Amino acid sequence: MTLSFCYTGQPMNPNVQLRREFLRFLAASPLLAQQGDLLPASAKDALSTMDFEPLAHKALPPAHWGYLSTGVDDDVTLRANREAMQHYQLRVRHLAGVTAPDLKTQVFGTTWDMPIYASAVGHQKQFHPEGELATARATKAQKTMQMLSTVSNTSVEDVTKERGSAPWFQLYIPNTWDETEKMVKRAEAAGCPVLAWTIDQIGGRNTETLKRLARTDTRECLSCHVSHPITGNQAARNRTRPMFAGLSGESNPVGADWSYVGRLKKMTSMKVILKGIETAEDAVLARDNGADGVVVSNHGGRAVETGRGTMDILPEVIDAVKGQIPVFVDGGFRRGTDVFKALALGARAVGIGRPYIWGLAAFGQPGVERVLEILRAELTMILQQCGVPSVAKITRDSILKNGARL
Repeated sequence: MTLSFCYTGQPMNPNVQLRREFLRFLAASPLLAQQGDLLPASAKDALSTMDFEPLAHKALPPAHWGYLSTGVDDDVTLRANREAMQHYQLRVRHLAGVTAPDLKTQVFGTTWDMPIYASAVGHQKQFHPEGELATARATKAQKTMQMLSTVSNTSVEDVTKERGSAPWFQLYIPNTWDETEKMVKRAEAAGCPVLAWTIDQIGGRNTETLKRLARTDTRECLSCHVSHPITGNQAARNRTRPMFAGLSGESNPVGADWSYVGRLKKMTSMKVILKGIETAEDAVLARDNGADGVVVSNHGGRAVETGRGTMDILPEVIDAVKGQIPVFVDGGFRRGTDVFKALALGARAVGIGRPYIWGLAAFGQPGVERVLEILRAELTMILQQCGVPSVAKITRDSILKNGARL
């Protein structure tokens, strides 16, 4: 070890030097940043999407943070989404002369500026007063797609007006076909090009983390909720959401089956994709029953405690559909390298949820914009480092799984 000298000109005690080196390391560590000493003061100061998480935690009351941070059961699947990213490694290629990687991708005949979109997250006004409208402006500014939740605080018409173009519409299917048709036709009339039927909530879910944190919240929830957000009636809460206006609020019929795909297809000219696919078998059934695409998703670890990360599920779904329909994916994406790995496996585009909501909670529209900006910059960099000139040219040759070629 090289000795350092203190101000007396004498060699510094090696133990003191080690402590100082450790303190320097700690000062630059995300661990310390999460304690609040090095958190960004503005959205533009954030260096990674993870910089926004502690800020959101600080900004939100316990019940709202619980809604955002919860998984189901023991949160195993929530953690698995992140852990699965580490099962894949990158094969970098140098001196490839990639100066300006092209991030554009084709989605249902439309050119996207980058293969990253803001996935559906409900009740966004619990994170920021402008809610989905701030997200709409941010996605417009960053030239990316927004998927609007059925249980949004803002109507599809208002979001479309704010964006200047219609979002994708995420569907929790109502219990009757009459109400389903009314909701679907409303989204279609607003100009939504894609209907993303979410199928992973039909059996219900056990959000323990949300319930435990909600118990610590001392606010009077009924001052802003028509029923208790945990124990109250879900249908009654749904009826306060603009997309359920004039409807019963009942949704996610437990008897739903594959025949529903064909009925939805006959009901609308929108592309119909299924969100919540977690096996090759269901991907094939989705394709064979007429779905225009699928989203590999476990609802951010908030649906079923499978213990499987979506990145590990993605290859079997990609291989099963044989390129006949596009495959999208969400769940645990935090870095441009995560996005690159999913694209290398064959995903058409990647949805993010919690990161942009952290940005929304921390800084509103600028926070959402900065999250998308960071991911764009990171993805651009990793294409250059892997010697790939465009998103269209990414293949499995650029990644390994657990050290082995795919």
